Amino acid sequence: MTYENRARLRSLGISVGHYPIGELNAITDVAGVRVGHVTCIEGDRTRTGATAILPHAGNLFQDKVPAALAVFNGFGKFAGSTQIAELGEIETPILLTNTLGVGRAIEAINRHTLAQAGNERVVSLNAVVGETNDSRLNDIRAARPSVDEMLEALSAAKAGPVEEGALGAGTGTVAFGLKGGIGTSSRIVSVAGTSYTVGVLVQSNYGGKLIVAGRPYEAEGHDKDGSIVMIVATDAPLCSRNLERLAERCFGGLARTGAALSNGSGDYALAFSTAEEVRRTPARRKAVANYPVLSNDVVSPLFEAVIEASEEAILNSMTMATTTHGYNAGTDKPSTIHVISLDALKRR
Repeated sequence: MTYENRARLRSLGISVGHYPIGELNAITDVAGVRVGHVTCIEGDRTRTGATAILPHAGNLFQDKVPAALAVFNGFGKFAGSTQIAELGEIETPILLTNTLGVGRAIEAINRHTLAQAGNERVVSLNAVVGETNDSRLNDIRAARPSVDEMLEALSAAKAGPVEEGALGAGTGTVAFGLKGGIGTSSRIVSVAGTSYTVGVLVQSNYGGKLIVAGRPYEAEGHDKDGSIVMIVATDAPLCSRNLERLAERCFGGLARTGAALSNGSGDYALAFSTAEEVRRTPARRKAVANYPVLSNDVVSPLFEAVIEASEEAILNSMTMATTTHGYNAGTDKPSTIHVISLDALKRR
């Protein structure tokens, strides 16, 4: 791993969209959301990790949140997707990791959730895990991160600034032939006279012809295939149907970056609402619930905001990443992936 001075997109004088950003310009601008990472860098071959996203700090199994998943191209393994589609809610933290680590991530979430007070009689739960393939820089066939390491990511989850770049689930990822990683951004919008926040966190590992804020970025090589997972949080009271519509708009931001959206691409977006009034509490799940939700006619500003935040989160994942030396498990050779040039971006 090469340590360099890196910067977020806006620190380079480049902005995306027109809606104002949150205080941190991060998914954690949505009150209650927590993010944690574990990064595994060892020897010449291990370059991987996990990133945990918690919609709130309480017991998610008892106080579930409405959620929805959108899939643009389904070349991937998104654990928990069928129950999210069926019930429109999530009941565990979300873990992002590498392709062959999904099973271990499920086990980590199971251990974390079953150990929480109030879950002593729980015998079934729906762990939510997203993945991308980091084998171009990582010995993905090795069992890393381990279950215990993923539990560290869950335990480390906190509010406040979110670390970005080549760490956590983004340690070994590649985007547009350049170093990808973890990135985040947020927007504040006014809907029906009330201000709401939309935050996005991405694990970028995909290809295409890179576009930065509407202008092509010329790199030596471009990938086509690859994947991305985008997690959307909002404090707007949305039903699961409109959360699915919100998640789908992430792909607008993805397209703005020049994504190839190829046959070998796994493009996933998961959106959830943290609003207390739509939380699926035990009492509400046992009665006729009356949820106050935003109507179809007023949600368009949220859609536009998530397009902007998705685009900027992706670009932050690249501008904050660092050149990484690792191991290509597919070729059994050393591998180096360089970063996007901040100087070239400043000269645009």
